Amino acid sequence: MNTKQNPEPIHEATAALNLDPQVDLTTDLVPDLDADPATQHCGTIAIVGKPNVGKSTLMNALVGQKISITSRKAQTTRHRITGILTEGVNQFVFVDTPGFQTRHNAALNKSLNKTVLGAVEDVDLVLFVVEAGRFNDADDTVLKLLKPGVPCLLVANKLDEVNSRAELAPWLQTMQKRFPFAEFVPMSATHKADVGRLLNICAKYLPLQPWFYPADELTDRSEKFMAAETVREKLFRFTGDELPYTSTVVIDKFEEEPSKNFKRMIRISATIVVERDGHKAMVIGDKGDRLKRIGTEARQELEKLFDAKVFLELWVKVRSGWADDEARVRSFGYE
Repeated sequence: MNTKQNPEPIHEATAALNLDPQVDLTTDLVPDLDADPATQHCGTIAIVGKPNVGKSTLMNALVGQKISITSRKAQTTRHRITGILTEGVNQFVFVDTPGFQTRHNAALNKSLNKTVLGAVEDVDLVLFVVEAGRFNDADDTVLKLLKPGVPCLLVANKLDEVNSRAELAPWLQTMQKRFPFAEFVPMSATHKADVGRLLNICAKYLPLQPWFYPADELTDRSEKFMAAETVREKLFRFTGDELPYTSTVVIDKFEEEPSKNFKRMIRISATIVVERDGHKAMVIGDKGDRLKRIGTEARQELEKLFDAKVFLELWVKVRSGWADDEARVRSFGYE
């Protein structure tokens, strides 16, 4: 239950557009470890929107560390990813969701949509992310999932791609008629000042209640999960639009071993699952070069993330039609 009073909705379409991008509003606060639980604020904030509007980039920027994978390919995020930021007496629990699927009815897409619907059911605040100045049927489908009783911020992302901010005024007036947004936040997730300003706005909606997680926690996802996501990100990054988004990654082995030379040593074996033999050849590449690049980049990123020496072994297997098979979709870790 949100015990904080919600700010008044903005009435002037141009009010939120007078921003100085040179002003860095980030606070760079550290958690107040001595804070009395009775003074702590904590809340869950869902980040929703159609595929490829920058939701994962936004969450990573808000948390200050890479938690959710990003890619130019739409529909990259598959699971409900939780990112946690604790600053001062405030703990923000951000939930990054898959983009809502409207074009396909496969078992995988049904699973992704179930994740989106579950994420918006019990939160304190919703960040509805769209591309600044744009709104189409896919955006409208997601907007219709939102409940008017939950405060919702309209986050107009990719502001740096808008030629003139004056162009946003009529668009904003139209958006205000579509849904009772609590506030309008034009921004770019790649600009630190914009991210800090959004954090300050979100803080006003955090209920007065003890933190859900320890102050140093960044995500509720396991290292095994993060390993699969990292490999999948590199897979899409090096295959571009050639490989269908239905490809996935399954962790076969994740074991930490004692080592005299390293603080931590982790051995990981993962399988990249594709639907056709042609896709398998595409992932492996000429003389295995592409698979090696995927493995090398994933290993290097995991070593930084885990602060450990990582040995990563990758395999590629064909499982035709897996995305249409509900049992197999669940076996691969989807809801």
